[in-house]
Amino acid sequence: MNTPNTVPVTVTATAPSPIQHARALLKDLQERFVAFREYMPLAIGIDKQLIALMPDTNRKILRIALGIHTKSLRYMKVMEKATVRCDLDGNAADAITDEHRAHASEVLRERFKKDAEQRKAQRQAAEAQRAAAEAERRHSEKLGQLAAKFARGS
Repeated sequence: MNTPNTVPVTVTATAPSPIQHARALLKDLQERFVAFREYMPLAIGIDKQLIALMPDTNRKILRIALGIHTKSLRYMKVMEKATVRCDLDGNAADAITDEHRAHASEVLRERFKKDAEQRKAQRQAAEAQRAAAEAERRHSEKLGQLAAKFARGS
């Protein structure tokens, strides 16, 4: 009786990356604090307040989570127009400088420019692919016509 040889499959569990931990922490922060949930401009030094409230939090993971949050499109759009920063409860903390608003505007402008360039490159690549496919189709059609023409003569 023949039985197939089976090789045991080992599943290696990969530890979640710091980014995955940071995303989970950010989701928790958005659930707990209105300033995160509504993408309000955060007060400078908010990381120290968070560490005081959540002392078991890994500082590196917290910094990554804050970076993800503050570099998000929604946060930058709010930051561009806002005049005050907020604490964790959404209360006004300190004023936003013109320099910080200008930085947010510049980041948004560059991000939109980069996105537009990527879309343009994708359109051009798709058009080139369509043109190549059309050229290949015409070439095959011509070869077929030539083959048919010379096949009749024999």
